[in-house]
Amino acid sequence: MPPELNAPAQNIDARRLALVARATRNMILILDEAGALEWVNPAFETHTGYRLQDIQGRMPSEFLAGPGTDRESITRIRRHLFCNTEFEMDLLQYTADGRPYWVHTYCTPVGEAQGVKPGFVLVQTVISDRKNGERGLRIAASVFDRSHDAIIISDHKNRIVDVNPSFTRITGYTREEVLGLNPAILSSGRHSTAFYRALWQSIEQHDHWRGEIWNRRKNGEEFAELLSISRVHLESPATYYHVATFSDITVIKNHQLELDRAANYDPLTGLPNRQWIEERLRAARQEADSNKHPLVVGYLDIDGFKLINDQLGKEVGDEALRIIGDRLSNRLGERATIARIGGDEFVLILEGERSETDYRRILSVVSDPITVHKTPIIVTASLGITRYPDDDTDAEGLIRHADHAMYSAKERGRNQFQVFDPGQHEWQRQRRFQLIEIARALEHDEFELHFQPQLRMADSEIFGFEALIRWNHPEKGLVPPGLFLPTVEHSHLEIPLGNWVLRNTLAQMNEWHQAGQEIPVCINISAAHIMDASFIDALADCLHRYPSVNPGKITLEVLESTALEDTKSAGNMLTRCRALGVQVALDDFGTGFSSMTYLRSLPVDLIKIDQSFIRNMLSDANDRAIVESIIFMAQRFQHPVLAEGVETLAHAVALKEMGCGLIQGYSIARPMPATEVLPWLLNWRTTTCHDTEISDLRAPPGHGAGI
Repeated sequence: MPPELNAPAQNIDARRLALVARATRNMILILDEAGALEWVNPAFETHTGYRLQDIQGRMPSEFLAGPGTDRESITRIRRHLFCNTEFEMDLLQYTADGRPYWVHTYCTPVGEAQGVKPGFVLVQTVISDRKNGERGLRIAASVFDRSHDAIIISDHKNRIVDVNPSFTRITGYTREEVLGLNPAILSSGRHSTAFYRALWQSIEQHDHWRGEIWNRRKNGEEFAELLSISRVHLESPATYYHVATFSDITVIKNHQLELDRAANYDPLTGLPNRQWIEERLRAARQEADSNKHPLVVGYLDIDGFKLINDQLGKEVGDEALRIIGDRLSNRLGERATIARIGGDEFVLILEGERSETDYRRILSVVSDPITVHKTPIIVTASLGITRYPDDDTDAEGLIRHADHAMYSAKERGRNQFQVFDPGQHEWQRQRRFQLIEIARALEHDEFELHFQPQLRMADSEIFGFEALIRWNHPEKGLVPPGLFLPTVEHSHLEIPLGNWVLRNTLAQMNEWHQAGQEIPVCINISAAHIMDASFIDALADCLHRYPSVNPGKITLEVLESTALEDTKSAGNMLTRCRALGVQVALDDFGTGFSSMTYLRSLPVDLIKIDQSFIRNMLSDANDRAIVESIIFMAQRFQHPVLAEGVETLAHAVALKEMGCGLIQGYSIARPMPATEVLPWLLNWRTTTCHDTEISDLRAPPGHGAGI
């Protein structure tokens, strides 16, 4: 029989107690009467990472305490040890590698009463999970009470078991009023049964739903909320609660409506604007494709509406536009959508097949008499029409094509309509492609200026040059302006290209000035460019950049054929240009429709007769009569005249006899690169006798064709 079985009973119990101390998952520490560590069990070593031999004889607070340990708790422990009394408390301690953990500590003193030397036994139980859970509950409770969002907790039968204070603030219902009720008490009635069916189907399948919903407060007021519902499962799938959180977004929704209205609707008429109608047209195209029915897009412009504003005032004009908008909306039926896209222009989307009768009816809606402030007004409109899918393009293209057709209708007279020819689409496509090429050419500096001399016949002096743009295409070589400027006209590149010409002409004049030559130059400016609000600033910036260039040597040539529609505004703009010191010429004179008006109203320094009249004036009596009339009118208004396109001596002699002393054309020289101007000018001055008659003049070799 083993001797340990014959040992006294108390010794067997001690050994068993030692086994218990080693086997328990609780951490056991034995301290001496001074509180220094004598022994720890394996559970302590395993959890803390400290080995007994490394910490024996040290005070536990020296290595177990950390930055988060409560110092008052350590003080209380020391007091209990000093007084030799038991204590029990929760304490935050740290492992050897610095990880925090919570323990519940029970300490009891031992000594003679237990038959051992004095000291203390500490039993510690790790309670980190419980502490973290308690902290989570405290945080959750704080979030529940302090959340700005309303929170509803309901059971599996969707009966409310709790709500937070924000619920009361948003809905007006107190907690006591809603406990045990269904959240449906908040229903506004706006949403269909199918909407709620889809909501609960999402919760059943995914345990979650999120979206916007309209509900009703206790006082009956409707409000919009952003709602999130989650199904929370507890012990088993059959036991669950619903947690719904929502915020009041009524102010945001109302603001969105205001922004939407501002972004998508015309403030004057209340009709949709261009942005909205383009979106609607995209959707209408898809519907037309699905339903196999045609779609008609109309572009309507009020004829001569500017006169109403000028003669009767803008207030009357605005009221007339409101009345026209209301009429179009109310009389064209449900399958018509009307938008005002600016000024006196409207876009119409007409679903289904339409006929000429329908188009005439639209015009009659506009032409019905209007009475504004007891003033009868009669207006007409021009209507452009394009049909989809015959015109198979995008929404922007359909509106643009209808706009083109409208201008064609306006050219035929008032109160007309015109249907767009889809055959023009290829031309439009090619134009878009060339505009892309021109934009790239601007970016890569592929343009250059050539200069054509201008001659004063009285003394054979070259009194200036005209700057003419050329495109040095990387594949096609030098492209003349007639092959790309018509594409640029009325496009987004018209002003950038015009500014390029302006800047580079002044830069070239500055370079000639530094070479000792002050050469006057004429610069072609389109009507759209010179009437743009930024033009004066652009011109002033160029003059400021090149202060050595004399502004008086710069002449801005404005094409009369581009029709400066508002002569009063044009006159003001040209006056501002002249105030900067530059001169103004009216180019291509005689090709427009208001020549007499321009001569009388516009502040110009020079009249240029279009070369189309000069070219045939010796053989065509009508062209000669036009040239004579222009020269006569210019003289009566005391404007000098320059004839373009003078190619022969006979033309020059005839023009001189008519009283035109300034000429330009191939008979003097073709346009030349800037690098050739100074050598050419020197050659002209050294080979031309200034006191000879016109019949003796001749151009230097290589450039001229006659004189």
